[in-house]
Amino acid sequence: MANAAVMGQAQFKASPLTRPAAAVRRRLQSIDALRGLVMVIMLLDHVRETWFLHMQVSDPMDAASVAPSLFFTRLVSNLCAPVFVALTGLGAWLYTQSHSKADASTFLLKRGLFLMFLEVTLITMAWTYKFPPTFWLQVIWAIGLAMVSLAALLHLPRKVLFAIGLAIVCGHNLLDPIHLEPGHPFYVPWAMLHQRDMIDLPFGLMAKTTYPVLPWIGVISLGYAMGPWFAKGTDANTRQRRLLLLGCGMLLAFVVLRLLDVYGDKPWTAGETPLRTFMAFIALTKYPPSLLFLLPTLGIGALLLSQFEKAQGQGWMNALSVFGAAPMFFYVLHLYVLRALYMTALYIWGPNHGEFFGVDNIAWVWVWYVGLLPALYIPTVWFSRLKSRRRDIAWLKYL
Repeated sequence: MANAAVMGQAQFKASPLTRPAAAVRRRLQSIDALRGLVMVIMLLDHVRETWFLHMQVSDPMDAASVAPSLFFTRLVSNLCAPVFVALTGLGAWLYTQSHSKADASTFLLKRGLFLMFLEVTLITMAWTYKFPPTFWLQVIWAIGLAMVSLAALLHLPRKVLFAIGLAIVCGHNLLDPIHLEPGHPFYVPWAMLHQRDMIDLPFGLMAKTTYPVLPWIGVISLGYAMGPWFAKGTDANTRQRRLLLLGCGMLLAFVVLRLLDVYGDKPWTAGETPLRTFMAFIALTKYPPSLLFLLPTLGIGALLLSQFEKAQGQGWMNALSVFGAAPMFFYVLHLYVLRALYMTALYIWGPNHGEFFGVDNIAWVWVWYVGLLPALYIPTVWFSRLKSRRRDIAWLKYL
């Protein structure tokens, strides 16, 4: 997950001295800050999954039955994976501006494989805390596999790569009716690509393809194809205007398609109240992400990136950039902190909601979230400074 940050830093180092330093800092800080924002939002969702595990939600969420407070707490995290994957693609393009495509391909392959390894080891243990584990192939696995795919795809002409990414994002829902059963020769690759399912592994182990990767390959490809907007010498105002138009266009496309209700996600129905109707309208499928899931999330991401470019240097931007500059470190750290807190609470008070320990009100999730942000910020600042200071330690780049 740190790869986009490393790529952006590499671009910063390689920028010519003739280029205005403020423009370079503004561009890179906007990317780091947006990446940091999605990490901060992600923490909220994982706090919810720690202390509100007894109140699980479906995919898409059942707007008719889920409490609005829980619905919108969960909904805000929809922004995280699409924006992060798109920024990873953008970071890959920035990396090619100071390295050959062959070097960038090797970089993506190594980092992608590392993330996939990390998912099935440290991250799986943080989520399951048992041995032998069930391997939940979640967002880090999907990002890693998308990076491995981009390592091959970036050798194509940019227009071809853009067309492939657009075709995947817009057209993959046409594949929804295809459902393969275990034993079919293509069951395993299809479960990896598009069908969220369980895979039997040797020695009685199991893997769950929580994040089928095909749509994410489309998103990372589109992020890479957007790279020339950030090329050396491009006008910042033009780029911000393009991002603004892109974001507004995606949001408008979402509203039109959702009202037509003919393609891009499961149909929706009006609720008993205007609020429930609105909730049904925005209850979208994440696993795998539907076209209608990606349109508003990526659209909001484009709008935020446009505005973040104008806010460089402000205190809150600096704080977000800390999380965005060391996202993998923050990701692993927060998982183990949450696991330690949960196991401690379970040991002291025991299960109070069936087999789980949990809080009784979603408001306590927000209280824990607000308390953990500064607690996790301090070690993340320390690591960010260490990584910047000790560039001779190669393995730090992986975090």
